[in-house]
Amino acid sequence: MKSIKDQKNLSQKKVLLRLDLNVPLKNGVITDQTRIDKILPIINFLLSKNSRIIVVSHVGRPKGEKNSNLSMRPICKNLEKKINRRINLVSDDIFQLKKEDLFKNKDDEIIFLENIRFYREEEKNDPSFAKQLASLADLFVNDAFSCSHRAHASVSKITDFLPSFAGLQLEAELSALKKVTSEIKKPITCIIGGSKISTKIGVIKNLIPKFNNIIIVGGMANNILNHKGNQIGKSIKEENCEKIINEIFEISKQHSCSIIFPIDVLVGKNLNSVSKTKELNEIEEDDLILDIGPKTINIIQKIIENSETVLWNGPAGYYENPNFANGSHEIANAIVKKNKNKSIYSVLGGGDTIALVNEIKLIKNFNFVSTAGGAFLEYLEGKDLPGIKALN
Repeated sequence: MKSIKDQKNLSQKKVLLRLDLNVPLKNGVITDQTRIDKILPIINFLLSKNSRIIVVSHVGRPKGEKNSNLSMRPICKNLEKKINRRINLVSDDIFQLKKEDLFKNKDDEIIFLENIRFYREEEKNDPSFAKQLASLADLFVNDAFSCSHRAHASVSKITDFLPSFAGLQLEAELSALKKVTSEIKKPITCIIGGSKISTKIGVIKNLIPKFNNIIIVGGMANNILNHKGNQIGKSIKEENCEKIINEIFEISKQHSCSIIFPIDVLVGKNLNSVSKTKELNEIEEDDLILDIGPKTINIIQKIIENSETVLWNGPAGYYENPNFANGSHEIANAIVKKNKNKSIYSVLGGGDTIALVNEIKLIKNFNFVSTAGGAFLEYLEGKDLPGIKALN
């Protein structure tokens, strides 16, 4: 895989730059700046090389139709303020654009194409669409790891038509993920949450042979508690998961990987309740399990203290209610405490996990924060990502 940072003679080159700027918008206002901040290094790098940047990205799921509510305009305006440069948003039909139409003004440095998913050909990985996109530039840079699990025209097919390179953020993402999948420093621990165990089973099965500890929290843990014969009341639970859970424990035995799940919990009668700590045998039929309890927190803290590497994806509880956020906060604090001594490598992923750690202002205390979502999980499952494969 060729890196853009190793390329010489980028001056005046037109660079088609694939980014992931699929940010949350509310009434045209960006509510989370994380993905914007992540692209600043590649933008500044290319500007420092005097390149001409053509940004390709998407917002939302317009399904091949133009939608003014999903325009790139708010993102252009936001980025303009951050880098103090003028950005042109080109809304013309991409099929009608020509290379010479762009950067007519000598002062233009950055052009945004309108939402690439306004075109049905994008998600179909259409070769003619990719070729047309390629005709606008001299080279292609993929700095959208979070889109690289998609076989889309502006992610994978475009590499058939232009010299193609990995961007700075994409390289950083791969480097961090290698440290929790192949270049591992042990003991290594994975803390994994979420509501559905079936969506994470591929990740868990792929990590068990490499990891010392897999800690299962959140709604996923309810399935294990129920499987072990515990009452879980009205708590969220996925049906027909017995085979999956048996598989997890069987594989873990083969590889001497410890599977840890809650031994006590915080419950409420509804999502807005105050919390009550309960042992597993005290859970009532009308209880909702909404967080891990103090004994479980203590076990997790000790495991983190004895780990050299930790991967965290998914909150421990219903953190939106502060009464059930303590488990997640204590996990974050334990990792940060160990990080201060530089004695642990920590990777954080998943939108909810990032949101809660942002909320308590600890995001900068993790070694790497992945905003990649589906691509993050598919990489951890050991799957080939089309956007990465296309660069190799």
